[in-house]
Amino acid sequence: MLPRYILKQLFFPPGILILLLLLGWLLRRRAPRAAAGCFVLGLLGLTLMSLPVVVQQTATVLETEPPLSLQAWPGLAQRAEVIVVLGAGRERGDPAWGGEDQPTGIALERMRYAAALARASGLPLLTSGGLHYGEPPSEAEIMARSLKSDFNVDTRWVEPRSRTTWENATLSAELLKAQGIHKVVVVTQAWHMPRARWSFERAGLEVVSAPVGFLGRSSGRPLGGWVPDAKAVWQNGQLLNEVIGQLGYRLFY
Repeated sequence: MLPRYILKQLFFPPGILILLLLLGWLLRRRAPRAAAGCFVLGLLGLTLMSLPVVVQQTATVLETEPPLSLQAWPGLAQRAEVIVVLGAGRERGDPAWGGEDQPTGIALERMRYAAALARASGLPLLTSGGLHYGEPPSEAEIMARSLKSDFNVDTRWVEPRSRTTWENATLSAELLKAQGIHKVVVVTQAWHMPRARWSFERAGLEVVSAPVGFLGRSSGRPLGGWVPDAKAVWQNGQLLNEVIGQLGYRLFY
């Protein structure tokens, strides 16, 4: 798991872009043309990764699932049997919480939405997410604990083994089908929703999409989002990972 993580960080922005800049520096005397090419690619890539307007435009392409209208929330019980919340990582050993692992900001955003849907519809919850780098507790367990303590909503099922979106779907389907359940509401980020829906449908479940955290809208930033922003680097990394994930799923699943 660790070598895979290191390789991903090195060959995925911004790691690969930093490597290009470093390579450009190392080749500046031996191969000046190649060095210039590496430098231009690295600098251009870092610039694009830092622009909020790139976040907005990329998200617009990925966010193909419409949001659930507020009026549709109470009627979800007629369309589905359970709300599935997908994991989104964890924060390790937060001292503010006695050293216990906590959900990430994205996970909390999903959980808040899922809790609101559960209250409005009366549907039960399932959390899905495995171990982070092989260390307990699982993301699903952390989310279930937080849903109870922070949102006063119980979790009926916990799926603690999945490491990917595909496994979120297949392992959740395995658990739910054993209970005779085949219709689910899936809660995840709007840019991740198409791949999640595709995975759950391939696992044999009927899906109601419940996307949250839309990024494909005006950022309201100065100059239309053309000013570099540190947050955009992380967001563009997430979106690029999703683009690669969608392509990979179509090829290998």
